[in-house]
Amino acid sequence: MSDGFDRAPEQTRPLRAPPSSQDKIPQQNSESAMAKPQVVVAPVLMSKLSVNAPEFYPSGYSSNYTESYEDGCEDYPTLSEYVQDFLNHLTEQPGSFETEIEQFAETLNGWVATDDALQELVELIYQQATSIPNFSYMGARLCNYLSHHLTISPQSGNFRQLLLQRCRTEYEVKDQAAKGDEVTRKRFHAFVLFLGELYLNLEIKGTNGQVTRADILQVGLRELLNALFSNPMDDNLICAVKLLKLTGSVLEDAWKEKGKTDMEEIIQRIENVVLDANCSRDVKQMLLKLVELRSSNWGRVHATSTYREATPENDPNYFMNEPTFYTSDGVPFTAADPDYQEKYQELLEREDFFPDYEENGTDLSGAGDPYLDDIDDEMDPEIEEAYEKFCLESERKRKQ
Repeated sequence: MSDGFDRAPEQTRPLRAPPSSQDKIPQQNSESAMAKPQVVVAPVLMSKLSVNAPEFYPSGYSSNYTESYEDGCEDYPTLSEYVQDFLNHLTEQPGSFETEIEQFAETLNGWVATDDALQELVELIYQQATSIPNFSYMGARLCNYLSHHLTISPQSGNFRQLLLQRCRTEYEVKDQAAKGDEVTRKRFHAFVLFLGELYLNLEIKGTNGQVTRADILQVGLRELLNALFSNPMDDNLICAVKLLKLTGSVLEDAWKEKGKTDMEEIIQRIENVVLDANCSRDVKQMLLKLVELRSSNWGRVHATSTYREATPENDPNYFMNEPTFYTSDGVPFTAADPDYQEKYQELLEREDFFPDYEENGTDLSGAGDPYLDDIDDEMDPEIEEAYEKFCLESERKRKQ
């Protein structure tokens, strides 16, 4: 008996072409037609791709700069247009810095030949770095490269000297700017953060080849922090938090090498603001988190430490492993950012992640749920406990 596996495989039947009005089968040949069915041959599709096709660019990508840049600066009537186009290109594609900065500097060396041209170049870069929020870091890198590769050095000063003079102009009005209107303060905050990036990225080469940072910027940042804390409005304090998170570890190391206690004074200033200033609760929490970050050596982990399971007590980075979100302008932010709550709420409103509807019998709107209704009005127990402990400790130190 056959178990079903000994049966010969069935032959694949060729496809039959359907009859048409132009291809009728005569009756007398019907038997032969059945014996030899016609086979449909699939047509061969010809590709429309070509090696001569124009280069593909994603939607929204502008190739005008790339084409003009490859052709050189001849297509630009003025230095201003050429530099501004390059700055906009770097803003959109920061990854192109390494591959294109050398040619940019060479072009400038052939174009920037007067004091006025060098002044114009400095002003264009400064304005871009202080008006575009995510360009301050790239602007500082650009300034560092040009300070070492621009050959022109007129009597008015080289590129780095003119850049520091431009920053000094803004620095001298710091006290008025910190207490000015909202627009003035916003422009001042952009300048403060750009100066912080300059301090980290602008390299000064000594006569013996050693590389140091500009001490004048270190002094300037200290005074800018004084101006911000002397006018403890929310946005001023948020700017101070951003600046200290950016430069705090480097500043403290530099001050310690000189035997200075400036960071201790700044932390004491923060404690006084938390206790006395009329800033919002969220800003006070940001300041407390900054004090906690500094107490953990600015989140720096020593590589020689033995492995232990990460906990909030032994890992200063425990609360820093947060997901990265993006604003509507494409600017990244995490829970470590001072304005995280505002940006995250904007993200929720834009994406509508939690629509009010019932799913599997569960009302996602939270209506009638006392916990969800009151969640925004209550401080997290852990944060509240830490805040009270901090206030008591600060009061004890003050009485001493």
